[in-house]
Amino acid sequence: MSEDILESELPIIDPHHHLWDLRPLVSAFPEPRHDFIEAIAGAAYYTFDQLHADTHTGHNIVGTVFMECGAFYDASRDEAMKPVGEVEFVNGVAAQGASGLYGDYRPCAAIVGHADLTLGDAVKPVIEALVAAGNGRFKGIRHAAAWDADPEVLGPPFHAPEGLYGSDEFRAGMAAYAEYGLTFDAWLLEPQLGDVLDLARAFPDQQFILDHCGTPLGIASYRGKLHERFDSWRRSIHAIAECPNVAVKLGGLAMAFCGLPDEGPAKGYGSEHVAGLWRPYIETCIEAFGADRAMFESNYPVDRWGASYPVLWNAFKRLAKGHSAEEKRALFAGTAARIYDIEHILPDA
Repeated sequence: MSEDILESELPIIDPHHHLWDLRPLVSAFPEPRHDFIEAIAGAAYYTFDQLHADTHTGHNIVGTVFMECGAFYDASRDEAMKPVGEVEFVNGVAAQGASGLYGDYRPCAAIVGHADLTLGDAVKPVIEALVAAGNGRFKGIRHAAAWDADPEVLGPPFHAPEGLYGSDEFRAGMAAYAEYGLTFDAWLLEPQLGDVLDLARAFPDQQFILDHCGTPLGIASYRGKLHERFDSWRRSIHAIAECPNVAVKLGGLAMAFCGLPDEGPAKGYGSEHVAGLWRPYIETCIEAFGADRAMFESNYPVDRWGASYPVLWNAFKRLAKGHSAEEKRALFAGTAARIYDIEHILPDA
C-alpha cells in the first residue's frame, strides 16, 4: 500500500532490525510451514541494499541499530566464538554506510550481537572478541529466552530452554557480562514476562531492553486469546516498568507470533488499520515506561508480515500524535540514541 509520509522531517533511529541470508532456512521447511517461515520467505536475503531501500522510502531515518539474528556466524571458530562473525559482517555494513557515499545516513551505527551467557565466567573472552570486532560500534548482546510449552507457537527455528533467565548458569554469565557496562536485549514471550522482571531485579545496575512490547501471543494455542490475556500482559508490563534499568521497544507486534494483524505476509494494510490494532499495547507501554525509556522499532524484515516499512512508521506516528515534540523526539530517536550510545548521529534539535 502506498501512503503519503507523515511528519517526514522527524528524525528516526530504527533501533531494531536484522541482516541475514536465511534462504537455506526457508528452503529447509517444506509446506506446510510455520507462520514465521512464511513471514521471512519474502525477505530471506536482507543485507545493506535491502535495508537501504526500506529506510529510504520517505521517512527521515538517520541511523539504525542492528539486532543479532544468528546470521553470518564464523564457521571456522569454536562454538562460543562463532557469533563474532556476525558482528564482523555487520561492522562492514556499518562502514559501508559511514563511507559518505550515502549522505548522513548511518546504518548499524550500533551493533547488538550474541554471546551464550550459560558459559558463565567463560563468556568474558567472547565479549571481548565482540567488542574488538565492533570497532566501537558494538553496544551489547541479546540472548533470547523465548519458549512455550506449545511447540507450534515458535516453530522450529527457536530452541531456548524453559526458564533460561532464571538458571544458575545464565545468572553466572550475566554476572560476568554485567562487568562490561553494555546493554542486554531480552526477547521472550508474554507468559514469560515474570522471568525478565526477576532478572532486572537481580541485576539492578544492568541496562535491559525488553523487545517487542513483551510479545503478546495470538498464534497456535493462543489464537483468539489476545483480548482475554491483555490484562495479564498489562500488569506484567507495569511491574517491569517499575525497574528503572529496563527500557522497552515499541514494535514487533506485526510478527506472526502476535497476530496483529492475523493475516500476512504483507497483505497491504494501511497505517490507520495497523495503528488501531497496536494502540492498546503501544499506549500501555508508553504510559508505563514513559517516552524516555521507550523507543519505536521496525523489527524489519520480520514485521513485513503486517506492514511495509513506510506504512509501519506512519502507524507509529499516528500512535504518537498526542505526544509533545520533546516526547516524539525521544520515542523516535532520542531514547535509542542514549541507550545505545549513538547520540553523535542525531541532528541538532
